This record gives sequence, C-alpha cells and structure tokens, in this order.
Amino acid sequence: MLSPQMLLSSKRGGVALVGSPFLRTLFARQYATAKKSADKPEKPSNNYAIMRTYKPRTPGVRHLKRPINDHLWKGRPYLKLTMPKKGHGKGGRNSTGKVTVRHRGGGAKRRIRVVDFERWQGGAHLVDRIEYDPGRSAHIALVTSQRTGNKSYIVAAEGMRAGDVVHSYRNGIPKDLLDSMGGVIDPGILASKTAWRGNCLPMHMIPIGTVVFNIGSRAKGGAVFCRSAGTYGIVVSKEEETRDDGTKVVTGKYINVRLQSGEIRRVSKDACATIGVASNPHHQYRQLGKAGRSRWLNIRPTVRGVAMNSVDHPHGGGRGKSKGNRHPTSPWGTPAKGGYKTRRKSNHNKWVVVPRVRNMA
Repeated sequence: MLSPQMLLSSKRGGVALVGSPFLRTLFARQYATAKKSADKPEKPSNNYAIMRTYKPRTPGVRHLKRPINDHLWKGRPYLKLTMPKKGHGKGGRNSTGKVTVRHRGGGAKRRIRVVDFERWQGGAHLVDRIEYDPGRSAHIALVTSQRTGNKSYIVAAEGMRAGDVVHSYRNGIPKDLLDSMGGVIDPGILASKTAWRGNCLPMHMIPIGTVVFNIGSRAKGGAVFCRSAGTYGIVVSKEEETRDDGTKVVTGKYINVRLQSGEIRRVSKDACATIGVASNPHHQYRQLGKAGRSRWLNIRPTVRGVAMNSVDHPHGGGRGKSKGNRHPTSPWGTPAKGGYKTRRKSNHNKWVVVPRVRNMA
C-alpha cells in the first residue's frame, strides 16, 4: 500500500490523475509509478484538463488522449430528428464533381442531427439525454417540451445532465412568472429566476457580465456565434436608463458582447443567447493518436508543397527542403496567408465595436 502523500504518474489505461487534489488512497499496481510530493505542495488548480489515456498495446493508442465523457448516451440518435448525409459535400466536391474543398473524403457513415438554434417554443423542457454529434465539436441534448411533448435537439451547456429542466423565454415573460413578481418587472428578481444554465433568453433580459453561448445577431434569427465546444461570450454593456422608481429599462436597439477573440460585437437586443458555456470544453486537448482516426473524421492527408515536384506546386522542386526565396502561396499562386487584400480601408464592419487583435505571431 502506498502512502496517501504520493502522487500517481501513470500512462496506463484509465484516468490521468497527476496533480489531482482529490487523490487520497492509492493501491499498488504493476503499471503505476509513485513519486514523492514536493516539500511545499502546490495549491489545487482547476486549469488542467483530465484526459483519458490508454496503455500502448498498439501503436495507435500510444498517444491517444480523449476527454472523459461518461455521461453521454450510448445508443442511437432520435431518428425523427436526423437526416441522411448524402450529397452534402462529404467528398469536397460540388454538383459538377469538381473538388472545391481539398483534403476531404471518406469518413464514417453518419446522419445529420437537426439542431434547434432558435428555440422559439417556450415553456419548460426536460433534458432526456446528452448525445455525441459527429457534425460538431460540442455535445447536443435531446429535450422534451413538458407542455406539448415535442422533442428537439439543442446544443448542450457545460454541466448539463439528463433530468435537468431548461426554459426558453424568447417569446417573452410568462404570465405566471410575472404574477410571482407582483405584476411588476424587477430586473434583479427576473434575473435570479431566468438566468440559469441552459435557458434561452433575449439579450435585453440577460444581466451585464453574464457568460453566454449560442449568441444570435438578429431579432428573428437563430444562434450564429459561440456554437463550438467550450466557446462563450460575455455581455459587456447595454443602453439603459433608470426610471424614477429605480427600475432599469433597455432603451437602445443593440447590446455589446465580447467574444473570446477580444472582439466586441453589437447584436440586436431581441437576439437570442443561452446562459453558460458550450459543452465539451476539453475538446481542444484531444490527440487522435493515428492517421486512421483522421480518415474516420472525413479528413484526407495534407501534403506539403515543398515535398512536391515543381510541376505540382510553386514550392516544389529544387535540392533540399526549401521553397526558395518567395512568399508562401497556394498551389495556384495565390498568397497563402489570406490571399489578396481586396477590402477597402473605409469599408468597416458596422457591427464590430472593437476589432480583434490581429497579426500577433
């Protein structure tokens, strides 16, 4: 038996627990190596990702790392909310058969999940299960309306589990909620009752400083920003005025939201947003481990230009692995880093209040 003061450092199958503050008792195993802790143990931090590793029984799993998602549904998807992926650019071809997107082709057979990004149907919705979606990096949740019984897929928030209840207030404040506040809208009480993880609200109902994802841009449109795994935005400011009774009312038409890139964007006050962070935040730390897994994901190999002949690429040919004294270009001679600059300097995007920082490399 190892002492509780030891830390486990293992590359065998299971969970990588190096640095975990929850480690208390360890059992001696032949594949584990114990090392003594430092004189002054580090304070526990939540900035690390717990990934699942595997014993290298084959070369394909030696470097394989996956997020731990044991809560995902193991069965098949809800068939009525799926459609076959046929003729949807799976091979990177257009309608005439010409390759328009390189490095696409093959891949596992899959069905497209129809996800509701608008959430116009109000009322309470029960989360039946959390599912894996092969068409996106975030997970999706199958929800059932408690009023009508209709089922739909939504992008799951981080921490959402089966059995949770989420609401959509996009059509306005329900009458029972308004009666519970005495018929008067109090922003503080309203936020405490509505601004919960997974709820969909119009932007003018969300308090300043709230973390949101699935952010829309137009009043009658669906979510267009922060839909990938682990993404979010923060409500920065509103145009409000305070009345004589102390209540704050949104007077402007737009609300500013800061995205993760640092860009502050202006969206409609009636656009939708979901409280929380998009699920599967550790997706960026995964390692596929072998080339075959990329082929399963419909990704074909990418050949470098310097590895080609000069007839195939502007970087090809020559002696050694040098592209010569020329700027990086595509196989057709277009500048590789963004192409030709065609935007006029005076043609600014009116919806961007503060642009993101560029050219930091």
